[in-house]
Amino acid sequence: MKLLISRRLPESVMAEAAARFDVTCRAVTTPMDHAECVAALGAYDVVLPTLGDAFRAPAFAEAPGPRCRLLANFGVGYNHIDVDAARAAGVAVTNTPGAVTDATADIAMTLILMTARRAGEGERLLRAGQWTGWHPTQMLGLHLTGKTVCIVGMGRIGQAIARRCHFGFGCRIVYVNRSAKDVEFPAEQMEMEAALGLADVVVLATPGGAQTHHLIGAGAFAAMQPHAIFVNISRGDVVDEAALVAALEAGEIGGAGLDVYEFEPQVPAALIAMENVTLLPHLGTAALEVREDMGRMALANVIAFAEGLELPNPV
Repeated sequence: MKLLISRRLPESVMAEAAARFDVTCRAVTTPMDHAECVAALGAYDVVLPTLGDAFRAPAFAEAPGPRCRLLANFGVGYNHIDVDAARAAGVAVTNTPGAVTDATADIAMTLILMTARRAGEGERLLRAGQWTGWHPTQMLGLHLTGKTVCIVGMGRIGQAIARRCHFGFGCRIVYVNRSAKDVEFPAEQMEMEAALGLADVVVLATPGGAQTHHLIGAGAFAAMQPHAIFVNISRGDVVDEAALVAALEAGEIGGAGLDVYEFEPQVPAALIAMENVTLLPHLGTAALEVREDMGRMALANVIAFAEGLELPNPV
């Protein structure tokens, strides 16, 4: 069975794949473009896509009756794959839920704390040789303990973030979600505007895709408190980035912590210039053991497909 891996994975995963399949791995680290996706659908039995690979409707339209029968996505997010078009073409899609939950929640906490306590700004100050020493009113930030945190999207990752905020920092948790969640800590489901208006910290943890495109825009930022911090660890295009820049420039919100961007890897110069914004290069799952777990989960879907078994993680 011919397997295409779109970008090189950790060596232990590559070795496991090579032991079972006829593996081809692209030599570059950029996403697959439209033409590559069309070619892959015709040339391989299974493709293991990664973030940004353009398996959208036009790719399936140009590859009728594809040889490929499974896209075993590496990652929980799959908004780069048109699942409906894939199904119509007879191509199953799987992902890697669970493996990414804690690592992504940890990055959310990193962004919350860095932004609240002005850690990025402070490090830049020190590295530039501009620190003149401690004094009582130096770089006063937002104290996280006991604050109200709003989670937008209370799935696995949203719950993991809420759990850390509640048990670790004594935060009040409010959340916005289509359905109520039964969790082991106090959490209040609210409508979006009410939840945003209460929160000191807002964390966006929804899936990407057409249904959540620009879910957070000018109206959402206007509803937030002027000191509130906005954090995004979901997908970049869930946020209207221009509206975020405008809200920050107008002082409508207190700061932002971002791991994802609307036009990734492009980041607006206005965001880069702002001291009250923490910017990370999509580090959500960037830990070796996590990427190994993701790779093994993706391979488990490929192996099940090859052996005619039920797919463990169908989308």
